[in-house]
Amino acid sequence: MITDVVLRSLRSRSQLIPVEELINGCSGSRMPEIVPEFLTVAIAVRVAEICPTGAITTETHNPESASLRLDYGECIACGRCVDVGEGAIRAARQFSQCGVSRNELVRTWQVGAGVEEKTPIAPNVARERVYALLGRALNVRQLDPGSCNGCEAEITALTNPYYDLERFGVHFVASPKHADMLLVTGPITHNMVTAVMKTYEAVPSPKLVVAVGACGCSGGIFDAGKNNLEKLRTGSSRPIVNLIPAGGILSVNKEVFGPVDALLPVDGYIPGCPPTPAMLVSGILEVLRRCGSGKRAGGKAPVAEESRAQLGRRFGLVPRAHESGD
Repeated sequence: MITDVVLRSLRSRSQLIPVEELINGCSGSRMPEIVPEFLTVAIAVRVAEICPTGAITTETHNPESASLRLDYGECIACGRCVDVGEGAIRAARQFSQCGVSRNELVRTWQVGAGVEEKTPIAPNVARERVYALLGRALNVRQLDPGSCNGCEAEITALTNPYYDLERFGVHFVASPKHADMLLVTGPITHNMVTAVMKTYEAVPSPKLVVAVGACGCSGGIFDAGKNNLEKLRTGSSRPIVNLIPAGGILSVNKEVFGPVDALLPVDGYIPGCPPTPAMLVSGILEVLRRCGSGKRAGGKAPVAEESRAQLGRRFGLVPRAHESGD
C-alpha cells in the first residue's frame, strides 16, 4: 500500500504555487478589505459595534460624516464585519500590509468622501549590514512564547512542496545560534520572558525580528496590547473578563507580558489570525526588502535598555506590574 502511494505521488504532476499568486496573496485569510465608495456612516458604526477586539473604530463628526479606523494588527479575521458590511467590507484577496511597520497596519477612511487618509510613515534608521550579510540566503528560527499554534500550522505549510519556501533561499533552523531572523508567534507570557530573551541574545548580530499574527502584533484576544498593559494588570493574578463598548468580550490574561514589541525590537509585522502561508512569505520578503532599502520598521522596544541588559545578565523574570508598584 505504501509503495502504491509513493508510485502515485511520483507519477503525479508537481504542484507549485506561482510566485505571482504567492506574493501579497491572502485568499482564505478572511482579512477585511474596505470598499470606500460603498461605506456609509451607518455601516461604519455597525461594524465598529460588532468588532470583538476593537480593531475597527469610528469617529463621528456629524450625522453625515465620520472616519473609520481599521487596525489590522488587532484584527482576528472573524468575518463579522464582512457579514454586516453590505458590500462596503469584503474578504480581501490581495493584502500588502505584511512585513510592514506597526503604524502601517493602521488605516483610516473618510466616510462619504470615498477616500483613504494617507498617513506619512517616516523611515527609521536602517540596518543595511543585514541585507549585505544575508545575501541570497536567510536562516529563520521560529519562536512560540504563547501562541495557540494556529500560526505554527501555517508556518509548517511553508515547507511543503506547494509553497516551497526554500526556493527563495529561506531555511528554518533548529538553533537560534544559526539564525538570521526570529519569527515570533503569539503573545509573550510571563513564564516565557526568560526563554525569549535567551533566544534573542543567542541570535548573532545583526538580526531581524518579525511579529506574526494578531497576537504577536498587538496581543490579540489574549491581551489588550501594550498601551493598556499597566492599567489592566492590577490586583490578583486571575484572568479578568471585561465587557468592551464594541459589544464583544475581551479576555485579558494577567499572565501575558504583552505583544512581541513589548519586549523585543520588531523589524516587521505580519497580521492575521492566522496569516496564510502566502502572507508569511510576502511579509518575510518585505522585511528583507526594507532592510536592503533602508526602511526598517523597528525602533527600540518599550522595555528599557537597562532592563534588557539586566535580563541578559541574569535571565530573570521581569517583575509584573502589580508586583513592581507601577
